[in-house]
Amino acid sequence: MPFFVYGTLRPGEHNHDRYVRGLDVREQPARLHGGALYDGPGYPFATDGDGTVLGALITAAPQEYARLLVALDRLETYLGPGDPRNLYERVARNVELPGSGTVRAWIYLAAAAVSRTLHASGPRIPGGDWLGHRPPRR
Repeated sequence: MPFFVYGTLRPGEHNHDRYVRGLDVREQPARLHGGALYDGPGYPFATDGDGTVLGALITAAPQEYARLLVALDRLETYLGPGDPRNLYERVARNVELPGSGTVRAWIYLAAAAVSRTLHASGPRIPGGDWLGHRPPRR
């Protein structure tokens, strides 16, 4: 299953260069409908919501899929479904490929405790686009 990325793993961002480059075979613009994007400490959090989150669909090279999955789980502090130490949960969602329909993809959404805090008082990113919101890269 491909990965929907919306923050520092998007093409051109620093974690894309560190974790994804060379392990993928395709990158396509994509959108998650039914989501919300919040500003975090240098990276964003997506949650379920009433908006759209802009990002990219990353398709791993078949021989690199397991390696990329382990690396992204580690980066996103995902230790397993429902683990209370998770920063993010890896879940499957349908994402839209503009002009090409929808595809099922992995996405890292804020874990339950983080999500509750964000919904209560987190700074939501208007338009759901991290690249248009984040501080300029140096």
